[in-house]
Amino acid sequence: MNKRFLIGTPLSPSATKVMLLGSGELGKEVIIALQRFGVETIAVDRYAEAPGHQVAHRAHVINMADGQALRALIEQERPHIIVPEIEAIATDMLIEIEQLDMATVIPTARAAKLTMNREGIRCLAAETLGLQTSPYAFADSLAELRSVIDNKLGYPCIVKPVMSSSGKGQSRIDNAGEVEVAWNYAASGSRVDQGRVIVEGVIDFDYEITQLTVHALDEGGRVQTFFCEPIGHVQVHGDYVESWQPQVMSPVALQRSREIAWKITDNLGGLGIFGVELFVRGDEVWFSEVSPRPHDTGMVTMCSQRQSEFELHARAILGLPVDTSLVAPGASAVIYGQLEAKGIAFSGVVEALNVPQSDIRLFGKPESFTRRRMGVALANGKDIEEARSRAKLAASRVIPIK
Repeated sequence: MNKRFLIGTPLSPSATKVMLLGSGELGKEVIIALQRFGVETIAVDRYAEAPGHQVAHRAHVINMADGQALRALIEQERPHIIVPEIEAIATDMLIEIEQLDMATVIPTARAAKLTMNREGIRCLAAETLGLQTSPYAFADSLAELRSVIDNKLGYPCIVKPVMSSSGKGQSRIDNAGEVEVAWNYAASGSRVDQGRVIVEGVIDFDYEITQLTVHALDEGGRVQTFFCEPIGHVQVHGDYVESWQPQVMSPVALQRSREIAWKITDNLGGLGIFGVELFVRGDEVWFSEVSPRPHDTGMVTMCSQRQSEFELHARAILGLPVDTSLVAPGASAVIYGQLEAKGIAFSGVVEALNVPQSDIRLFGKPESFTRRRMGVALANGKDIEEARSRAKLAASRVIPIK
């Protein structure tokens, strides 16, 4: 059941309590947005001092894939709302929590379960809803992977773990000599299951977008669907490196994108924001993936929209009005760690902020890796080209140092 929540006073008996399962940079921004409405926040992650831990009222470190540990923490904290922010969660326990009416799971426990597994969501999209997707197959072993490529999909193709995030374990295979390396890489990048992959045929697309889709309540308490302007993005090895809004599309492609986004999110149900990833060629659109939470490519909305994707998520789950309007063309560019060290510092922040209409977010992650996302540069411009140029310039000026 969808409902509005009374908003109380944090750290008092009247408090409205929200628990974030996953407290990285996206969860951190959701927590900040919730706290602006006086919500008491509880940040949970697998490691200490995660970005969301640093801003929440309380922080916990547990293995969220351990159902009993997860239930014990929920019983201890008694949140009104649970917001999954990562894939590696004991979703069967979330279903149990929801069935016992212990908390409201965002958007629903079923949505969290389906979307944490690429197999579940792909079968729902292609086989149940009839959405156009890339050709695909699943494999449980290296031998089976070779077989489905040779007999069904051919080269080139894309291999991904059925359970992973941010492009981890994803690779492109162009010939038979790369299959074993791709299999081993997929196993290393999986969050939960190291024995199953999805193999996708390569689509010849012009560009890919994220269609942010919001389920929120109207004045009468009915669920309505709202769309943000489409977000274009560049990915490397499945991980986003820059994004911009709005992506120019034909009217037909935009309509088809929103029809696909509506169909998949309507089936998943619940309240909150969804990041629907799509491939586009001319007027043709293919469904790729969906995340029932703010999307990394959507960080651009912190400078491009009246309400960012994080504000939209916070408002929607509390039953508050939302506004998806664009205020200016914007872009984002990732700031990488570039080195392996703990407690790094950053130089060049002044120089980055001297780029016209720019801003940056440094996430505060306690440990840096060469390709770990440690921050993001944001910028506006008279058009997308100017915004992208400014965002990339600002990002390039921030230098991680030991």
